[in-house]
Amino acid sequence: MKDKRILYVSSEVVPYLAENEVSLMSYDVPKMVNDQGGQIRIFMPRYGNINERRHQLHEVIRLSGMNLVVNDLDMPLIIKVASIPKERIQVYFIDNDEYFKRKATFADEDGKLYPDNDERAIFFAKGVVETVKKLNWVPDIIHVHGWMAAMLPVYMKHFYKNEALFSDTKIVTSVYGQSFDGTLDIEMINKVKMDGVPQEAVDMLSTPDYENIIKATVMHSDAVIVASSNLSSSLTKFIETSGKPFLPYVPKDAFADAYSNFYKEML
Repeated sequence: MKDKRILYVSSEVVPYLAENEVSLMSYDVPKMVNDQGGQIRIFMPRYGNINERRHQLHEVIRLSGMNLVVNDLDMPLIIKVASIPKERIQVYFIDNDEYFKRKATFADEDGKLYPDNDERAIFFAKGVVETVKKLNWVPDIIHVHGWMAAMLPVYMKHFYKNEALFSDTKIVTSVYGQSFDGTLDIEMINKVKMDGVPQEAVDMLSTPDYENIIKATVMHSDAVIVASSNLSSSLTKFIETSGKPFLPYVPKDAFADAYSNFYKEML
């Protein structure tokens, strides 16, 4: 993987959020590539429960300041950055006071999903791409983790399809077990269509539950990694019949070689 550029886009990353399947792999996989001499960047949302002082986040003025349109509204983009201690790995945080200031990740203190989670996912996807454009950093692979990052492949294949910077970039998505119940805002599909994404490309978002969001992501990815041992049978079957190259589940203690080889097949 020496000198290969891989962009990691994740809902959650340790040490900034609590340990779970997504946040741990979103740290372990980039670290593995970094140790092999690859060039990496990690992007995640700057949720309000991330301690900025402890983790030494600071705003990058030259990258901040643009507005992104979500659901026909201008939303200011703020970019912050920090380094994972001892690893020399930079993490970029997509921030916006309206979407990410609240003191939790996906749900309120009663466990109820935030009603604007769909818009937060759209804003995050656009914010990542616009920031990478400003950095003028061309990734060989974009590796997506977690449902909050799930709109990135959709937007890459439609909204940003003519962006020359990413003409040779491959998108790999890691699929994890179900992480929320119920659905996001039922108007999600119309907000995505407002950005020029055709109805037939995201038809499943008419019911934006966890599985349908992930199916839309898989459809717009170049390859898929099954990252959980407890994936539902319907999602497993969808991946197996998608026609996309996929890596079956590999236990964490054996993932390094499997992931490296899978990446190399993409390049």
